[in-house]
Amino acid sequence: MQSSELILNSDGSIYHLHLHPEDISDTIITVGDPNRVADVSKYFDTIEIKKAYREFVTHTGHLNGKRLTVISTGIGTDNIDIVLNELDALVNIDLKTRKVKDKLRQLQFIRVGTSGCLRPEIPVDSLLISEYAVGWDGLGFFYKKNQTAENENFYQSLKNKMPDIPFYTASASPFLVEQFASSIFNKGITLTCSGFYAPQIRQLRLPVRFPNFFEKIQAFSHKNLHITNMEMETAGIYLLAQMLGHQAISINALLANRMTGNFSKNPQLVVENMIKKVLKILTH
Repeated sequence: MQSSELILNSDGSIYHLHLHPEDISDTIITVGDPNRVADVSKYFDTIEIKKAYREFVTHTGHLNGKRLTVISTGIGTDNIDIVLNELDALVNIDLKTRKVKDKLRQLQFIRVGTSGCLRPEIPVDSLLISEYAVGWDGLGFFYKKNQTAENENFYQSLKNKMPDIPFYTASASPFLVEQFASSIFNKGITLTCSGFYAPQIRQLRLPVRFPNFFEKIQAFSHKNLHITNMEMETAGIYLLAQMLGHQAISINALLANRMTGNFSKNPQLVVENMIKKVLKILTH
């Protein structure tokens, strides 16, 4: 791989994340907000690595004998493209020879993030697992996808419902969905958007292009799951993890309900409780 394709810094670290292979664990928690990294790592028993560059903050440490990494991605799948490709390169490409390793290493990505709910029956402050993700952001169109039969079936089912709207689809790791199976989590289909306002049908001074979008998707279901929430990273994580041979799951704190107009009265507490529940599942 040419130096313009796999870019390294002068100290040998990967270009954007400024990390070396030994800096990360096999279990990686992703958060959007750089300040939320410390909100996760404060529960670690020990922290061995702290690195930061731009919006990418990384802490690696141990909790209950398990090595964990938490990294901030910033907002959007453009950053997910950077983070997942560079983390994969750290473990599956020899950075000295610039060749893919013969034996590939599998990582687990656990997104811990916030989201807006699209179902009136799901209350604000609920936690939700994204079993499937719909990418309405564009990232997936730049990769030559190798869809599983199940994902292709899901894609075609949704395409029949929304023939005029371009999107891609991906799914969570069945192993991680089983690991996180609990009555405390709702399950659903997450819509990943390219922005916060018009892409999520929020209108301030500019009119939106798809004003009836919510009505169009309300009746859709796949395996008894509805399109439950909107955010800006999950589909990109699922797609790249799936194609690179990693496992991924997205855990969402539903801070807003777009159907009822409600917003959480204590979002920080909701996120804090979500972090503690995720860490408990990962380390017990």
